[in-house]
Amino acid sequence: MSTLQIVLWVVLPYVCAAVFILGHIWRYRYDKFGWTTRSSQTYENKLLQWGSPMFHLGILMVIAGHVVGLLIPREWLYAIGIDEHMYHIGATVLGTAAAILTLAGLAILIFRRRTVAAVFLATTRMDKVMYVFLGATLLFGTAATVVHQVFGGGFAYRETISPWMRGMIIFQPNPELMVGVPLLFQLHVITACLLFALWPFTRLVHVFSAPVGYLFRPYIVYRSRDEQRGSRAPKRGWDPVAAPDPARLRRP
Repeated sequence: MSTLQIVLWVVLPYVCAAVFILGHIWRYRYDKFGWTTRSSQTYENKLLQWGSPMFHLGILMVIAGHVVGLLIPREWLYAIGIDEHMYHIGATVLGTAAAILTLAGLAILIFRRRTVAAVFLATTRMDKVMYVFLGATLLFGTAATVVHQVFGGGFAYRETISPWMRGMIIFQPNPELMVGVPLLFQLHVITACLLFALWPFTRLVHVFSAPVGYLFRPYIVYRSRDEQRGSRAPKRGWDPVAAPDPARLRRP
């Protein structure tokens, strides 16, 4: 193993994971008001109502596919009746559809952000950097799937990338598994690691936002100030004030 390979497949992923975790903790403690999507819906809605659902639906499919392909051992899938051929067909067809949907939605969102003046002015520098790494990660992953899985002879990433990923999670790294991985898959993994390192400092933090507190907070009770309602008399500060008598305001 060369030093570069150890840096790429051991040091870099762990550093990016540490930045991802600690960055979110720091952001939540010191920038709660900035923990937002920075919504630009009020500036433009026609393109957004097409691009946003396409991107979010596609990225959820992509994440689900990565969870199944990388984190679940193939022996577990064999145990429930999903053989190698069935998995390959499903992963290729659904993965390609998810990639097309995600890239199309992202393209619409970037086009909208670049062509609508108000949205472009609301775009920060970190937004631009995030879009570069997000787009690169998706493009490298899509290209690897098309080149090796659709038109190529297929690459057994469940024998290389998957066990490498699971080994990293349980702190038993096996960087030698990544040495023979095709370049497109390697670039996909590297850009994904860098994207995770950038994640806490961009609008992507909204992924971990959910209105869970609304399920447990007490009801908000609204009470009327109308004196004709309720059993208590209104406080003096709410008593109506009569208009002054003009005759009393005249000078003698």
